Amino acid sequence: MKIANNLLAISMLLCCGVGTLKSQSKPSQNISQQNENQIVYLFFKINKDTKGVEKISLYDKKIVKGKLKSIPAFGDKEALQNDFVVTLSDAQGNEIIKQSVEDPLNPEFESYGDTIERHKMSLQESEFSFRFPYSDNIKAIKIERINHSKKQVLFTQNF
Repeated sequence: MKIANNLLAISMLLCCGVGTLKSQSKPSQNISQQNENQIVYLFFKINKDTKGVEKISLYDKKIVKGKLKSIPAFGDKEALQNDFVVTLSDAQGNEIIKQSVEDPLNPEFESYGDTIERHKMSLQESEFSFRFPYSDNIKAIKIERINHSKKQVLFTQNF
């Protein structure tokens, strides 16, 4: 009788365990589908010559597996004076993603002592990066500098 009860208990555990394994296999398929998401990293160099003319060049592009948690919303009022606006567009020129990037030639840093102070540096050359979720629809990038009430185009490239 004890042997029959033990066999019944073991068979019940095995049946429930197989059901558990089957139910766990479905989420693992979803995880593998989520890992197919990709992030594109674009790496830029910016140089300012003696006349003050700025030149941006794309020196590296990497596509890695992953998913951005969020994409910041952009409004023209959110970009500060002299910041860059990066616009990604489709083949027809329709805007897909638009984000601001702090001016890499004039970074701000903080120093800590008795008080916290902010200082602005002025550089002749610098590097910056931009990341966005991969999409087959993205065909072009444009980088502009915001100056007072106008925008100055610094870089454009088709993919």
